[in-house]
Amino acid sequence: MKLSQRFALCMGLATAMCSDTAAGAIGAPPTAVVPLLPYQRAIVELDARFTWNNWSRQTGKSFAMSLRRILRGVERQRNQIFLSASEQQSRELMMKARQHCQAMKIATDLRKNYWADTSFRQLELTLPGGIRIIGLPANPRTARGFTGDVLLDEFAMHQNDSDIWASVFPTVLRGDGELDVASTPKGKSNKFYAISLNDSFAHSTVTLPEAIEQGLQADADEIYAAMGDEQLYRQEFLCEFLDESTAYLTYEMIAACEDPQATTQLDFDHLRDVDNKDGDLYVGVDIGRKRDLTVIWVLQEVAGVLATIGTVEMKGTTFRTQYKVLCDVLRLKGVRRCCIDSTGLGMQIAEAAVEDFGAYRVEAVTFTPNVKADLAGRLRIKVEDRAIRIPADATIRNDWHSIRRSVTSAGNVRYEGERTEAGHADRFWAAALAVHAAGTPSGPAEAMGANPLRWGKRRGLML
Repeated sequence: MKLSQRFALCMGLATAMCSDTAAGAIGAPPTAVVPLLPYQRAIVELDARFTWNNWSRQTGKSFAMSLRRILRGVERQRNQIFLSASEQQSRELMMKARQHCQAMKIATDLRKNYWADTSFRQLELTLPGGIRIIGLPANPRTARGFTGDVLLDEFAMHQNDSDIWASVFPTVLRGDGELDVASTPKGKSNKFYAISLNDSFAHSTVTLPEAIEQGLQADADEIYAAMGDEQLYRQEFLCEFLDESTAYLTYEMIAACEDPQATTQLDFDHLRDVDNKDGDLYVGVDIGRKRDLTVIWVLQEVAGVLATIGTVEMKGTTFRTQYKVLCDVLRLKGVRRCCIDSTGLGMQIAEAAVEDFGAYRVEAVTFTPNVKADLAGRLRIKVEDRAIRIPADATIRNDWHSIRRSVTSAGNVRYEGERTEAGHADRFWAAALAVHAAGTPSGPAEAMGANPLRWGKRRGLML
């Protein structure tokens, strides 16, 4: 069977094919593996050179787009370049691509290396006939140098999206290349929104209710109730481009500070070997218990830039356990200063940390309107100056974006984030406290002993 026939057959069923792809013959009839929903089949079958796809989260966007690109790559005998917002998203997209190839019995060779003597990790699948599927975190440098068709995955989340766009187009234009752009909206101040107005692209929009009508197994009412955030639901699941005029930090501002290589995982084994020669560590802690998260945010100052080297999130965790984790962080010899939210629930933990680690290393910060204004302002200045680097993470992005600045009838300024299942802007305030710690004079960093710290009646924390 010819590739074109096999291509058409695979379109409707996400079929399993036998391994004789390179020879152009099939040894057994294909069988259905994962039936495509109508909206997924429509994009996989679409014969268009340029496509713009505005899809809700949890609708199988990356699943469908990666399948489309593999099939069209095999049909057209062209390399495929997948650019994602972060290394983690790149890995996940390439795993989907590999699963598609395995389901269709297409032999692949997966290789991992670093792109062009940089620290950007490149994943590559080689298909029969030498066709390459290359997965990379998006960056103007990584977008250059390849010839083939391109998938911009979650393009609204890409940092330097205009520069990436300028780098990608010459790649696509060589040899009648194809370009698929797919994402969930993130405001109007980005290239993804601009492409929505470009008639050269075939457009598709799939909201969560539309996907459910076409067979997606999900409960829109349950998701809406769990989010507890009208605007966020409209953006993430109804695919609306919302006005960002009330946002304290716009998605464009946040994206400019995202680092595809930054991680939310705090690597204690690595950090125990970090000393002040590698860059001082600064810690911010926002305390929660049942309704809100406790978030520990760790920054490292390198060449005047505060880089996020990890976070810890705890929900519904006892104060005893929270304090133990905090002590593990504060014992790191590279930690120069830590600022802790001492408002309400945080008071006892903050006081205990000050007593055990010293006031020159730990500061208890009581949230008042003026203090919150100062914390928010310091973080915003870092964002505007691009002097802070954060992970390219949707949860962090939405958390920071949730902060709103408002003025009361009495003329007081308030900075608040709506409380949702994902938190109450806890990540924003933890990061703001870490930035405050970095700007606060402190004594010399010292490593604390490894012995367990006292926890008892003297603090009234017998939980």
